[in-house]
Amino acid sequence: MSSNETENILLCYPLHPDSCPRAQRLTVVKVAMYAFISLMILMTVFGNLLIIISISHFKQLQSPTHLIVQSLAVCDCLLGSLVMPYSMVRSVEGCWFLGDVICKVHSSLDMIFCTSSLLHLSLISIDRYWAICDPLKYKMKITNNTVTVFIVFTWICSFVYGFSIVFSGVNAVAVILQVSCFGACAVFINKELGLTCFIVIFIIPGTIMSSLYIIIFNVVKKHAKVLSEKVSVTTTGVKSQSSAHRERKAAKTLALVMGVFFLCWLPFSIAATVDPFLNFVTPANVYEALGWFAYFNSTCNPLIYGFFYPCFQKAFKTLIFTYICGFNHSHTLTFE
Repeated sequence: MSSNETENILLCYPLHPDSCPRAQRLTVVKVAMYAFISLMILMTVFGNLLIIISISHFKQLQSPTHLIVQSLAVCDCLLGSLVMPYSMVRSVEGCWFLGDVICKVHSSLDMIFCTSSLLHLSLISIDRYWAICDPLKYKMKITNNTVTVFIVFTWICSFVYGFSIVFSGVNAVAVILQVSCFGACAVFINKELGLTCFIVIFIIPGTIMSSLYIIIFNVVKKHAKVLSEKVSVTTTGVKSQSSAHRERKAAKTLALVMGVFFLCWLPFSIAATVDPFLNFVTPANVYEALGWFAYFNSTCNPLIYGFFYPCFQKAFKTLIFTYICGFNHSHTLTFE
C-alpha cells in the first residue's frame, strides 16, 4: 500500500498503532443511515413501551397470554434502548469507541435479548396450544402466577446463556481467526458451538412452534366448522360465533408474530452458523445488514399488535387520547 493510500484511510483511533480503519462512507450516506436507524430505534422503544403500558394499565389485558406478550415487549424494548444505539454507531462508523469490557457486555445483552425473544415466542405458542386444544385444563391450571414463574425461568436461561458465551471464553478458538485491530467489537462463535446453538436455540424451538401452530389452526378450523353448522340466530349462538372468531384471529395474529420472527432472524442465524465453516468470509457490511434485519423483528412486533389485535388497537387509542391528547381518562376497555 502506498503512503498516499495510507494517509487517505481514516482510523478509529488515529494515535493508536493498531487502530481499525473507519468505514469509508460519504457524509450524506452516514446521515441517512443515522436517520433511518434512529427512527427504527424510536419505533422499537416507544412501540413496545406502548404494549407494556397498555397491559399494565388495563386489567382486561392482564391475562396469562398477555403477560408473556408484555415480557416479550420488555425484551424488545431493552434491545432497542440498550443494544441498538451502540450497534448503530458501530455499523455506521465501523468502529467501537467504548472499550473491550463494554463490548463484551453489549454482545452479551445482544445474545440475551435475542435468545429471550425466541423463548418467549415458544412460551406463547405453548400457551395458545393449551388454551385452544384443552381449554378446560388451561383455565384450571394456567394462572398469571404460573406464567410468571415460566417467564422468570426464561429470563434466567437467557442471561446464563448470553453471559456464559461471551465471558467464559468458549469462543476463543474463533477469536484467533479475527483480524486483530484496536476499535473492533465482534464476537465470533466457533464451528461446534455455532452449530450446537443454531440447533438447540433456533431449530428445535422453531420446529416445536411450527408444529404447535399447525395443530392450532387445524383445531380452530374444526371449531369454526362445528359452530357454523350449529349456530342459530340466538344470543348464545352469536356469542359463540363471536368468541370463535376472536380466538381464530388471535391465533392468526400470534402465528404472524412467529412468522415475522423467522423471516427476520433466519438469514442472520444461517449466516452466523455457516460463516465459521467458511473461515469467516462474510463481508462485514453484509453481516451488519443481516443483523439489523434481525433487529427489525423487535420493531415489527408492536406494529403487528397495533394493526391486527383489536384489544391492543383500543388500548393504544385510549392511552394516546388520554395522556397525549388529554381527551378522557379511562382504566377500562369495552370489547364487542
